[in-house]
Amino acid sequence: MNATAVTSTPNPLRKFANPRLAREWKTVSAMLHIYCRDKHAGNLCGDCQELMSYVNLRLDRCRFGEEKPTCARCPVHCYQKDRREQIKAVMRYAGPKMLWEHPILSLGHLLDGWFRRPPPPQPGCGGKQTGAAGL
Repeated sequence: MNATAVTSTPNPLRKFANPRLAREWKTVSAMLHIYCRDKHAGNLCGDCQELMSYVNLRLDRCRFGEEKPTCARCPVHCYQKDRREQIKAVMRYAGPKMLWEHPILSLGHLLDGWFRRPPPPQPGCGGKQTGAAGL
């Protein structure tokens, strides 16, 4: 195989064009660094790097784009169940520490949760179906 072949793994330092998604990426990345530093004693371990790549992929492929709400208010749960549990543990642990270590990112995330309304449900997202069959 050619040594210059492109891999499908997302770049963990990917820059998002949208400022809102870029800030969310910075926030989650900071939380993962805090969690891994305190729980795994060092830089990002393999498991945390995998989770970071997964978060990057989910943000990159989010169907709501600029209108993306915070995950807690999102009508679509795009994370796999085990990944959702992992990120919940990271956020539960690192969230309170973010206030001291990254107060601006914390404030931005808090404001997004308060002021961003969840987007309307997309057709085919498991919502109630209407039409001739529903009459």
